Amino acid sequence: MSGGARYDLPTIEAETAPWWEAARRGELLVRRCGGCGRAHLYPRPFCPTCWSEDVSWEQAAGTATLYTWSQVHANDLPPFRDRVPYLAAIVDLDEGPRMETTIVGVTEADLTIGMRLKVDFSDVGEVTLPVFRPA
Repeated sequence: MSGGARYDLPTIEAETAPWWEAARRGELLVRRCGGCGRAHLYPRPFCPTCWSEDVSWEQAAGTATLYTWSQVHANDLPPFRDRVPYLAAIVDLDEGPRMETTIVGVTEADLTIGMRLKVDFSDVGEVTLPVFRPA
């Protein structure tokens, strides 16, 4: 791709930088609320459940359950058009939060709701993205 917009790269801001740095090291983080004890994603400076600002980073186990998925066959935005087909999914992390991700290392025919998954990481441009594969 020559100088065009990168639709596949996130904007890394000060609040989310620790999450992206951990992903680069092969670690998955969640935020945990000191007020109500719940974990959440995406990273934000307050708890979306009780609104407490007493939140801290916690390393996640990196394991999840498949909630749902869709095999993407067409995506006209560069560079996604070169990646089809791919498996877009939502997983339930063992810590509680749901997370949007991609499933790798398996075909769609092998997926089942409720299957166990483990995190892996994929370098894309200047960032490392968490992806999941069968446990």
